[in-house]
Amino acid sequence: MKPVSDANMNVDVNNNPPNPKAAGPHEKRGFDTPFFAAPGIFDGLAEQNLIRAQQNIEKMKMASAAINDALREAYSANAKGAADYAAKVIEFSGANTSSALDFLTDLVSTKLPSEILQLAAAQGCKNFQATAAQSRELWVLTRKVASETADPIKKSFASVLQKAA
Repeated sequence: MKPVSDANMNVDVNNNPPNPKAAGPHEKRGFDTPFFAAPGIFDGLAEQNLIRAQQNIEKMKMASAAINDALREAYSANAKGAADYAAKVIEFSGANTSSALDFLTDLVSTKLPSEILQLAAAQGCKNFQATAAQSRELWVLTRKVASETADPIKKSFASVLQKAA
């Protein structure tokens, strides 16, 4: 068996092109469609594309409105969360200031250096525990605010993507 190459390949080509003048005015030319009907096909395609474009624009309008509502809801949740966080920081500041003033009052009433050391050690331990508890509270509040802010956006985008698909 010979290997196939350009040199030994036999191709039967019909060198007689069709005579366009031989075809009648209503004779079909490719795609089984009369020649005069081609512009009508393009009109139909243009109309279909226009209808699809209008439908897609309506879908985008609805999606945009849904996303705007979700962002408004997320912004509202974020603003409320930021206000709650600020209120908590102010509360902690008041508690820490009160604790520091109590320490200074107790410190003024001490007479011996050993009492000062005991008082300072107790205050340091109290401050450490208070700071740890306050940090935990702020962390929980931060996670809550982040979740409340992100949830409307996630739900909205998931809903919009499902509707758009």
